[in-house]
Amino acid sequence: MLKDITIGQYIPGESIVHRLDPRTKILAVLFYMTGLFLLDRLETYVGVAILTLVLILLSQIPVSYLLKGLKPILIILVFTFVLHLFLTPGTEVLRIGPLKITIEGIRQGVFMSLRLIFLILVTSLLTLTTSPISLTDGLESLMGPGKRIGLPAHELAMMMSIALRFIPTLLEETDKIMKAQMARGADFESGNLWQRAKNMVPLLVPLFVGAFRRADELAMAMEARCYRGSQGRTKMKQLVMALRDYVALLLMFGFMVLAIVYRVIT
Repeated sequence: MLKDITIGQYIPGESIVHRLDPRTKILAVLFYMTGLFLLDRLETYVGVAILTLVLILLSQIPVSYLLKGLKPILIILVFTFVLHLFLTPGTEVLRIGPLKITIEGIRQGVFMSLRLIFLILVTSLLTLTTSPISLTDGLESLMGPGKRIGLPAHELAMMMSIALRFIPTLLEETDKIMKAQMARGADFESGNLWQRAKNMVPLLVPLFVGAFRRADELAMAMEARCYRGSQGRTKMKQLVMALRDYVALLLMFGFMVLAIVYRVIT
């Protein structure tokens, strides 16, 4: 399951989404998320599904690969669906003991599950089509105006980029430690919740030690290369927005505006 997590990974490519400016992709995702949370009816998600599918096809990322990234949150999706299924009041269609399933509960459960799925798919697209360096440059550029009030834009962007970059590395290390501990007889899949939590200790301790060691090594490597933050730092490649970036921003901004208008009139 750890190998199924796609957030934080990058797949090089030449699709139109790959070639977009990182600032465009970050803003487009923000517009998309705003529109997604403003739409509050299941019927409206047909349009969201079409828009999401178009984005996936334009990115040329295999749909199966993106769907694989939903496996780690399958438990959250099921929990969300069940919670809304039994706790939403409305017209009863089935009763199981003290619990009742309503038509409104089914609709709300499907609606909230779809919202999470779309959110994961599009945020995964951002990291899958943007290299960590481009993502850092884009974030720093967008937070640039905040420097006037003392916002450490470069440092914040660097920290976010390093955190995303190390997700696949930590997952790979977790997988190695789990296999090593299982070879020594550790059991991570049986027992009740408390026993499983106790069994995770031999996994978490070496994982945290390894994470701190990597952070220390990275800090030493950056210091050895005279890294001093954004002070006096220049860039070999300057971010330049092209016509396709403005078109993409306009389309995603239009989606957000439509969602706002729909929310106001309904």
